[in-house]
Amino acid sequence: MKIIGITGKSGSGKSTLTELLAKKIKCNSINIDKIGHKATSNQEISKKLCNIFGNKILGDDGNIDRKKLGSIVFSSKEKMDILTDITWDYMQDVMDELLENEIGETIILEWALLPISKYWKKCDVKILMKSDDIERKNKVMERDHISEEYFLKRDEGCIDYTPYDFDYIFENDYQRETMEKIVKIIK
Repeated sequence: MKIIGITGKSGSGKSTLTELLAKKIKCNSINIDKIGHKATSNQEISKKLCNIFGNKILGDDGNIDRKKLGSIVFSSKEKMDILTDITWDYMQDVMDELLENEIGETIILEWALLPISKYWKKCDVKILMKSDDIERKNKVMERDHISEEYFLKRDEGCIDYTPYDFDYIFENDYQRETMEKIVKIIK
């Protein structure tokens, strides 16, 4: 099975590229961040997170409120590491099962933190999406309904990408035609 890894900061165009590319080559894709979201709704993980960060991370429905949790963990590398330590085993189990059961010739993995995971070495094609930081910030704030302060905290938690680690580096200008051209380039 061929694995295509797509990474980049929040709002850089990873999901759009993944969607267009998966459609073009008729393959499945995995948004690893969504697996992380599911991890925080797991009862055991939720209980551990509440024991560490307190019930202030819960929403009115009694479930983890990701924005409340984010406002705590994005302000501290130590707290982010705690969150990762608690959720990572669950995420890996889900990922391993999905990859093991994948029957297609190709699969796309999408995640901002993909280069620091064990799955990065398994990628046959490695793609970095980049975009103008101001335009990216405005898009993410609108899309996720977050403040600039929250965006900046979250963005600080992103990793630095090393250009020579990639087969392709694309600049997203948020034009559909540009994304369609990018998809045609990828082999």
